[in-house]
Amino acid sequence: MFLRLCTVKSSGGASSVHHKNQSRRRTGRLLLRSGALAFVLLSVSSGYAQLPAGTRDASSPSEAQQDPLRSQAADALAKQDYTTAAKLLTTLAEKNPKDPQILYNLASVQDALNQPADAEATYRRAIAAGPNLLEPHLALGLLLARTGKIAEAHAELATASVIPSGDAALRARAYRALARIDQASNSGAASEELLAALKLSPETPDDILLTGELAETNNDPASAEAAYRRLLTADPSNAQATAALVHLLLAQKKSDQAESLLTAAVEKHPDDPTLNSQLASLYESQNQPQKALPIVEKLHAAHPEDAAVTRLLARLYVRDRQFEKALPLYVALVSASPHDPTLLDDQGDTLIRMRRSAEAEPLLQRAIADPEAFPNPEAYGVAASHLAFAASSNNHPELVLQALELRAKVLPPSTSTIFLAATAHDKLHQVKEASDLYKQFLAAAKGQFPDEEWEAKHRLSALEHMK
Repeated sequence: MFLRLCTVKSSGGASSVHHKNQSRRRTGRLLLRSGALAFVLLSVSSGYAQLPAGTRDASSPSEAQQDPLRSQAADALAKQDYTTAAKLLTTLAEKNPKDPQILYNLASVQDALNQPADAEATYRRAIAAGPNLLEPHLALGLLLARTGKIAEAHAELATASVIPSGDAALRARAYRALARIDQASNSGAASEELLAALKLSPETPDDILLTGELAETNNDPASAEAAYRRLLTADPSNAQATAALVHLLLAQKKSDQAESLLTAAVEKHPDDPTLNSQLASLYESQNQPQKALPIVEKLHAAHPEDAAVTRLLARLYVRDRQFEKALPLYVALVSASPHDPTLLDDQGDTLIRMRRSAEAEPLLQRAIADPEAFPNPEAYGVAASHLAFAASSNNHPELVLQALELRAKVLPPSTSTIFLAATAHDKLHQVKEASDLYKQFLAAAKGQFPDEEWEAKHRLSALEHMK
């Protein structure tokens, strides 16, 4: 008996540390994640399998006698021996190039064996042979989404969702996948697609989670919080719902509520990377690097390849003045992403703190070369400040003034940058400019920088004799 298969992806993989991002909350989540492929065997009974229109039942005695490969392929699929199944189905597909069932099963096996290009081509052949079959459209849509072909994925999933003869649960799955794709760019359509899925199948925990995320996208934090709390009421141990609610609470500056939720959740899920990173980030924001460091060191040991975790650990080492531990982490990060200006800035700042400004200066010059590469103007201004500090330590007054001029385009002057500008003009023997800036510095400092204030007063006295 020939088996029908419905391709399903299991969820897996760690979430990004800072909801970066918010990849957990975008098209990559759930249906689009990478992970091991599982199969749901449909319509299998002691009798005949329900096959798509136009295919023949391989359990027929005459058919089995004519081609025993069909029963052998069915046995291999039942045992999840996908390598053997692929060989048998490839031979069957060569003999039956227009049989959509064989082609669909072959594509599913290729998908399971992580052969996306072959699987895509074979799914398309199955669709050409049986255009009104839901399963190939759905499986191809999920594959295209996983491989970043979002527009094509949307088209295939939309087709699958409206095939009237298709299984209701699979149509609902197509609608849910569409909602995930549309979540970021078209939240209205995503909401309609989620409602369409709920008309075809019961609400799932992930539906409630998506409801909350869509409410956040639509700037409705009250509805989002209500959805997350509803899910946690039904499932208090749901780590995803906890992480989503914590993210919302932190955005609303409700750190006390977020901390209590996180500490309880981490006790239940001690190895959950998202919850641990959220708790560590919360401690960092509260200027408690000593509490955050053990959490992130454990995360880094478990996920050394995770750049976001590595970066958080490096930043915490800097906050805790453990510069010698932070520097090799930044070196590795910059090696992997040599054009990331914020990483270059972080490494340069660490070198300055280690009194290695000569090494920091060229890194910081690379960092500020492209202002548009920074996430925001303020980050660019901070990098320019760091370059000015490094150049000052290296006795390069012209570069100090150039860096401060770039900084002034995006940030107002600070007490420290006024002092840097004063000393740079002083070294260039620009008496009037230096004197004016020393006076501005003293008026702003008001005893906060005793060493620099003493120097400014001393230099003002000396400059008075040079006029």
